[in-house]
Amino acid sequence: MKALHEQIVPGLYRIEVPLPGSALRATNCYVVKGEERDLIIDTGWNRADCMAALVSGLKECSVDLERADFFVTHMHADHLGLVPALARNGAKVYCGKVEPGFFQSTFSQYWAKRSDFARRHGFCEQELRKVATSHPGHRYGANTLLDLCVLREGEVISVGDYLFQCIETPGHTQEHVCLYESKRKILVSGDHLLVDITPNISLWSEEWDALKEYLNSLDKVENLEVEIVLPGHRRVFNNHRERIEELKQHHERRLGEIVGILRRGKQTAFQIARQMTWDVEYGCWDSFPPSQKWFAFGEALAHLRYLEEMNKVGMEETREQRVVFFLEDYHV
Repeated sequence: MKALHEQIVPGLYRIEVPLPGSALRATNCYVVKGEERDLIIDTGWNRADCMAALVSGLKECSVDLERADFFVTHMHADHLGLVPALARNGAKVYCGKVEPGFFQSTFSQYWAKRSDFARRHGFCEQELRKVATSHPGHRYGANTLLDLCVLREGEVISVGDYLFQCIETPGHTQEHVCLYESKRKILVSGDHLLVDITPNISLWSEEWDALKEYLNSLDKVENLEVEIVLPGHRRVFNNHRERIEELKQHHERRLGEIVGILRRGKQTAFQIARQMTWDVEYGCWDSFPPSQKWFAFGEALAHLRYLEEMNKVGMEETREQRVVFFLEDYHV
């Protein structure tokens, strides 16, 4: 498998690493050339065909892995997966603040926490077992612990003539970080801004409001002067403010759709998700692959939490799970 590579601007390349069988199609790996060391941004899944494609692209860009550092926009497997296998002794691996216990927890502990959360909101046991065995993030994630260089808001990475500033953009994940090059007006957006598809905004704990954080992060990058957006998937684009407005409208429609569903009565998040409109190639909900149901369910939960914080919906505990109701129509 060969990776598509292209020069975006002098000293900065995009390598398209295929993601076989994924609706995302590919991960965009970016290479920034420096005088002493190069910077590799995101990598693709931890599987042999992804590795072969990326190594081919890195070779075409004249990257010596002995002189390469890494930046990971966020900790999903399609962005982090190959870093442990590629990083050589002395390589720096930059990222945002990682979710507590992300690497330290065993897989079973990490998955059990999310599974319990999903069960409480109506995700059935049979579907959970299918997700555990088929989710690409579980199958192709990084299998080695990493010594990470955590970047905070405003910190910089210097590579050759490029000076990238860290912009914390939680939403798609809690630790998501974009890089901004103010001189060239370039934004490395990871999965914060995508042009052909909408980033998945999911909620997997009670500890934060993912959609609120995402919308706030959109406001943050909207104020930047940007001429080129380098996303984690699909094509490079410009007009980032126009795209941000489209994304905000998308989530407004999602919220309105959920309110309409809840007017029919109390329901679990899983029941709500199966009634929502999803722009995917599969027909009905029952034909969705388990991982697609997982992403859709997580997105439904993120929107429900946002509506709950706005006092539009309430949640009620039963013996086995939580149900959601629309407050204006609720009577004790």
